[in-house]
Amino acid sequence: MQTLSQELKRLYRVPEVARILDTSEQRVYEMARAGILPTVRLGRQIRVDKEALEQFIQDGGQALPGGWKRDV
Repeated sequence: MQTLSQELKRLYRVPEVARILDTSEQRVYEMARAGILPTVRLGRQIRVDKEALEQFIQDGGQALPGGWKRDV
């Protein structure tokens, strides 16, 4: 039988994800809005599952639509 801590999944907050990806919090929010980054919503808050983030990184990530020169 697993303990409670083993059953719970680790969810990262946006600042933690930004630090792991070495990007800004704003970029993390953009990636979440675009559906690029797998997220879990808790009301208005966004969390990222640790295993989903690791898989995202292993898969090489994904660029924002429009590349680095996006229309404003």
